[in-house]
Amino acid sequence: MNKNSGSTSPLNMRKYFLKKNLKKDLPASIVVFLVALPLCLGIALASGAPLFAGILTGIIGGIVVSSISGAQLSVSGPAAGLTVIVLGAIASLGSYQTFLLAVVLAGILQIILGFVKAGTIANYFPSSVIVGMLAAIGVILILKQLPHALGYDADFIGDESFLQTDDGNTFSAIGSALNMISYGALIISALSLLVMIYWPKLKRLSLLPAPLLVVIIGVVLSMAFQGTTLALRADQMVAIPVVNSFTEFTNLLMMPDFSQITNKDVWIVAFTIAIVASLETLLGIEAVDKIDPIKRVSPTNRELVAQGVGNMASGMLGGLPMTSVIVRSSANVNSGARTKMSAIYHGMWLLLSLLFIPGLINQIPLSCLAAILIFTGYKLAKLELFKKMWANGRDQFVPFVVTLLAVVFTDLLKGVAIGMMVGVFYILRTNLRNPCFYKIESDGNKKLIRIKLAEEVSFLNKAAIQYTLTHLPMESDVIIDGSNSRFIDQDVLEVIHDFKHNAYTKAIIVKLEKIKDRYDIPPLKEMIYKPENIN
Repeated sequence: MNKNSGSTSPLNMRKYFLKKNLKKDLPASIVVFLVALPLCLGIALASGAPLFAGILTGIIGGIVVSSISGAQLSVSGPAAGLTVIVLGAIASLGSYQTFLLAVVLAGILQIILGFVKAGTIANYFPSSVIVGMLAAIGVILILKQLPHALGYDADFIGDESFLQTDDGNTFSAIGSALNMISYGALIISALSLLVMIYWPKLKRLSLLPAPLLVVIIGVVLSMAFQGTTLALRADQMVAIPVVNSFTEFTNLLMMPDFSQITNKDVWIVAFTIAIVASLETLLGIEAVDKIDPIKRVSPTNRELVAQGVGNMASGMLGGLPMTSVIVRSSANVNSGARTKMSAIYHGMWLLLSLLFIPGLINQIPLSCLAAILIFTGYKLAKLELFKKMWANGRDQFVPFVVTLLAVVFTDLLKGVAIGMMVGVFYILRTNLRNPCFYKIESDGNKKLIRIKLAEEVSFLNKAAIQYTLTHLPMESDVIIDGSNSRFIDQDVLEVIHDFKHNAYTKAIIVKLEKIKDRYDIPPLKEMIYKPENIN
């Protein structure tokens, strides 16, 4: 754990500009930029918002949120998980400017959530569920990018849910793609995948990042194919709005309609966005921390504040609500990024590309970007991961697989909710089996049973302890030992005392050792880790 991961001291700030970090962050930022660009456009399209709003949100997520955030590898931007909410909100509120007000209010609510320490909820996500979510994102990337790799681009890259806005689903899109293969796109994606796999193994040549080489190859081949049967169509290329000056850029900005501040529907949308965006963000940074090679821990409450500021800025300028996005963050990690400067640079590239080189960016085939994402998906859902989770036992493997399948066949939040329910079931099941240590000692013709309670005995242990006491043999002596217990839940104490009072019906003699009538939860300040107290 890096306890200084969220520090902004001058000494810590210097690391962002060290040569060893810059040489990794700059190439990674270009890859993330290339991945984020079509995602921003696709999510804006699916949300029923102006395409410019998607890119603007990516710019703010990269520059503003990453500058405030303590997360080193997380990348923020418009999220596919919010598209249905945004699409419905714009329609129900009647105007895009009114919707922008809801985004601003959602940002304020997120800042409040950060200050009241609501981010600590991330500590309660079971590891198996987070790993399952990551693997599901990998599977989704592969399935969703296959049509683009084959040259079928009717559905934009931004749609990550199983059910799509065109009344189809992931598998129907793949079926349609197989019937409408574009061989030019297929050649580009196949060659791009080979480069992604084998180029890093050529150590002398791999100073040029494989994803950047893939984009160069894609542009060159798309130009070479012009005028032939392999020529790519316009819908098979990246398409960003073309602005000819900074003035045209600023003219695209929109302000929220503050006259609707008393509209209750605006507040309902704001609360919905704040809760859903916060949950997606917490899930996202928890997942990214797990694949961080350095294993840093992101400060969750600070992240909520950063996201809140980002959403306020986005709403004030005409953008969409944002979250930490796993697809972009995964591409960032897999491209070798070391610090949050990669995310900041990616935001700068989005801004500069929109202002200065929209024509060049529009020459990039979607099929080569699909190859980059397919390779990223493969790294998230390797066969070795399934073998590792299987080796960890059923309690880990079942929630992992359920989460994976649920996310793939529904969407991120629904899938994680289903995985959490299964994960909690196995946690309760484990507590049922391991509530306490108890051993049976012989004492002549009579059995002496000592039940030694754990250090922390919570409500979750109640059913297990009750089961243990109910099934003790008749005519035995029982000692319930609480000498190691710092805390015993009041409900558990009632079970213990009720058993003692009624044990005579089974000719059982019960003795309680060092069990209090009441246990108070230790003050939080006594439980906080203080590095200065450690020698």
